[in-house]
Amino acid sequence: MQVLCRVLAVSKAGYYQWRRRPPQPARLWQEAAHTAFTRHARRYGTRRLRAELHAEGHAVGRYALRSWLHRHELRALSTRPHRPRTTVADPAAVVAENKLLGRPAPTAPDQVWVGDITYLPLVGGRWCYLATWRDACSRRVVGWHLAAQMPTELVLLALEQALTLRQPAPGLIIHADRGSQYTSAACRTRIDQAGAVPSFSRPGNPYDNAQAEAGWSTLKTELLPHGTAFASLEEARLEVAHYLDTYFNLDRRHSALGYCSPHQFEHDLKTNLS
Repeated sequence: MQVLCRVLAVSKAGYYQWRRRPPQPARLWQEAAHTAFTRHARRYGTRRLRAELHAEGHAVGRYALRSWLHRHELRALSTRPHRPRTTVADPAAVVAENKLLGRPAPTAPDQVWVGDITYLPLVGGRWCYLATWRDACSRRVVGWHLAAQMPTELVLLALEQALTLRQPAPGLIIHADRGSQYTSAACRTRIDQAGAVPSFSRPGNPYDNAQAEAGWSTLKTELLPHGTAFASLEEARLEVAHYLDTYFNLDRRHSALGYCSPHQFEHDLKTNLS
């Protein structure tokens, strides 16, 4: 047995654990995998599919899932690069320093929010712009707004939504890049009125706001597969509302959260603290 395990590059403990595992018909986990893959609209790769199936009680690994996807000619959506520039700094603006440098990662929701703007394509070569604020602990999108242009009101309306829904305690850090929408007097005033602390990325350092920007390629791939575009601004608002408020926050598993959804992560965190 020792020789066989060594040749096959498996541990003896792992072999005996496999022997003790009750047999599970492949048909059961494959049906569950197909249901999950379809329900999440081909947005889940093998890692998230495995987490979904494990949560349902199916002991299946990524390699089995990969073989199953290949055998059935199923392919998860893959991200694609984005193009337009949405950050235009105001050289005359007076901005605060980066309050997140050297600071430990937040341990509870509503300690740090991060904001950013991205574009979404409309038919006919037009664009619309989406501003979001995300909680740095739970990854939940706490506020968002979408419009045909990207003035200061774009981020202010998203911020107002977040402040109204979350009612954060004073001391919340609100972080963004140095785009003119965020460094404007109107945005700074609203942050001060909320009792929050403004924080901005360092000049020319894209990594300072990496968490806010990290999900854009995923969002575009899952909302607009195969390079498609929204038919109108109204359609974009409806699709984004369903994706962010219903799917992304409540249902989608995030690898950074141990493959929990933001809603489940916040619920578990609150339960453990109570």
